[in-house]
Amino acid sequence: MGLLKTATATLAALTLGAGVSFAESHGNKYVHSLPSGGQVFMMYQDHMSLYTYANDTPGRSSCYGECAEAWPPAILDADVVLGENYGLVEREDGSMQAAFKGQPLYLSVLDTKVGETNGDGVEGVWFLARP
Repeated sequence: MGLLKTATATLAALTLGAGVSFAESHGNKYVHSLPSGGQVFMMYQDHMSLYTYANDTPGRSSCYGECAEAWPPAILDADVVLGENYGLVEREDGSMQAAFKGQPLYLSVLDTKVGETNGDGVEGVWFLARP
């Protein structure tokens, strides 16, 4: 299970299902999952689902303007320390977007509650970020 910890942000893989629990350890939030046969996907620091965009290339976001209004980039501080497979992609405005294995990560305005995955499969180019 992937896990990214920072002072201000947490990205984590979460298994959805009957046995999801949250725990605190030394001030960092961890997401623990119990075997439930649920699907695994990544979540942003506020526990909202993260997505990838098929039209992006590794290390580069192509979602700006109206696209970024509907699919806000997952922005992190430039000096954040990231775990294995996580990185930052610089956007045109100089902000730093979280990426997993080079793929920029986004939120969806279609998701209004924790655990929603309404953006998965939209237009055949938006997909849940999975570790």
